Amino acid sequence: MGSVHSEHPSDRWPSDPVDQADSVLALKILVAGGFGVGKTTLVGAVSEIRPLRTEEQLTEAGRRVDDLDGVERKTTTTVAMDFGRITIREGLVLYLFGTPGQDRFWFLWDELAQGALGAVVLADTRRLTDCFPAVDFFEHRGIPFVVAVNRFAGTREYGPEEVARALDLDPGTPVVLCDARQRASGKEVLINLVEHAGRMHAARLLAEASPVR
Repeated sequence: MGSVHSEHPSDRWPSDPVDQADSVLALKILVAGGFGVGKTTLVGAVSEIRPLRTEEQLTEAGRRVDDLDGVERKTTTTVAMDFGRITIREGLVLYLFGTPGQDRFWFLWDELAQGALGAVVLADTRRLTDCFPAVDFFEHRGIPFVVAVNRFAGTREYGPEEVARALDLDPGTPVVLCDARQRASGKEVLINLVEHAGRMHAARLLAEASPVR
C-alpha cells in the first residue's frame, strides 16, 4: 500500500536542539505515546504546513501483532514518523516529529530523539499503560516531557493529579488535558512543553554553575 506524503522536509530539519539562523529560534519536539492515541492527529491539527505522514493500511498480519483493544476502528498506522511545523510566536518555530506507537517500531525512537528539546507523551486513559514505554524512554534520557491526556468522547475523565499518580511521574512533570483534534488545544500543550523544558534547562545551568562543596 502506498504511504501518504507531503513535501520532504529534510532541508528544514534543525541539526541541533536549537537553530537560531536568521534570528528564528527553531526547536525539535517529539510527539510520542501508545498505538492509536492521536499522535498523527495532533501533528496534523497544529501544523501550519501540510504534514508529512508515513501511514500504511493495517493488514491482517499486523492486527495479530498490534493490540487494537479500544481502537478497533483504526485502519492505518504510522510506520516511520509524522512531521509538521508550527510557529508559536514571531521568531519561535517548533518542528514536530511524531513517533510510531507499536513496540516493533521502537528502534526508530533513538534516532528521532537526537537533538530534541523535549517531548509530548499523549495518553489515553482507557489504555494508560500504553504510554509507560514513552515515559520511561524520556525519563531515562533526561529529555523534558509533558503528558497530554487526549480526551475521547464517552470516556471517564481523570484529573491531572490522578494521571500523574497512575504513571508515577517525577515531581514537576506537567500533565495537561487536551483534544488532539483542536489546533488551539494542541498549541497549548506545546507551549506548556516549551515552558517546562526552559525551566529544566535553567535549573541544570544553575546546578552546573553552583560550586561543589
